[in-house]
Amino acid sequence: MAFLRLGNSVVLDIARRQLNFLTHRIHSLPIVLLMPHSRCNCRCVMCDIWRANEHKQEISRGALEKHLDVFRKFKVRQVVFSGGEALMHSNLWTFCESLKELQTKITLLSTGLLLQAHAHEVIHWCDEVIVSLDGSREIHNKIRNIPRAYERLAEGVKALKLINSSFRVTARCVIQRANFFDLPNIVEAAHEIDVDEISFLAVDVSSTAFNRPTPWGKEQIAQVVLTAKEIAEFQQVLEDTISEYAADFRDGFIAESPDKLRRLPRYFAALHGDGDFPEIFCNAPWVSTVVEADGTVRPCFFHRSLGNIHDKPLDEILNSNQAINFRRSLDVKTNPICRKCTCSLNLKATRLV
Repeated sequence: MAFLRLGNSVVLDIARRQLNFLTHRIHSLPIVLLMPHSRCNCRCVMCDIWRANEHKQEISRGALEKHLDVFRKFKVRQVVFSGGEALMHSNLWTFCESLKELQTKITLLSTGLLLQAHAHEVIHWCDEVIVSLDGSREIHNKIRNIPRAYERLAEGVKALKLINSSFRVTARCVIQRANFFDLPNIVEAAHEIDVDEISFLAVDVSSTAFNRPTPWGKEQIAQVVLTAKEIAEFQQVLEDTISEYAADFRDGFIAESPDKLRRLPRYFAALHGDGDFPEIFCNAPWVSTVVEADGTVRPCFFHRSLGNIHDKPLDEILNSNQAINFRRSLDVKTNPICRKCTCSLNLKATRLV
């Protein structure tokens, strides 16, 4: 009965999403992940985006507006500004002005370093912010490799909350060798800086995402992947955290369930050949797309390019023979890239963004 009470436009949108899965053609595109700017203001060991800072690239408003009719046609409901650091774009707010005409939800992913300086604009144009939080004060600053990174992040979140106390700010933490032992302190830090939620994922070392022209070698991987001994330590730290912060799991302050977090040490063990990778449930290529700062279009962050928006319209790229055949042949449970994925998306056809 609840389904029958939905508006006609919503029912039609749900039907289009179902067609995505049935035909492997894109009829509805709920989420677009847009990297408006290529640079980053952190120098994290687990990410290589900052290594190309001298090669500044950004998408202009004019280039984006050429594809807004496609956004409208595909009923894009959410645009996620990713990076790098999107706030380093020369005029990010012109993007938002164009997108708001489509009544699109705007989510900003940020290192947090520039939030205080742009607090009023962020509140005005964005619907939510997701910040990177990689540890308690000293650990976060060490990983980010920027002086006062934690302090500037905290100041930025505070500035947003002073303008609008109900504005949603959540945090995301990438678990790696430099911070796995700090897990309970990360939860405390999330409370300290006053975010509304904290989520966790494992570091990616298997793909060519995040400005890696080729996959990482053994030396780079060893810097961030847990050793067998550290995996055992992490399992104990994780269980202690689950016990100590049971209330944060119950009320959703920690986004994942305890069982979902227990997948993290299993992922690191699988990297060493000890057991299988946790099973992946993902439909990102059927419900979203990634547009990079140079215009490259990907089905997700980790799979190969499907084309470039400077060469063809977005809808032609997403529904090209190459793209349709990719989705038709993709089995996320067996695909070697998907099996090692650390950041999956599983958006139900009936769920509104």
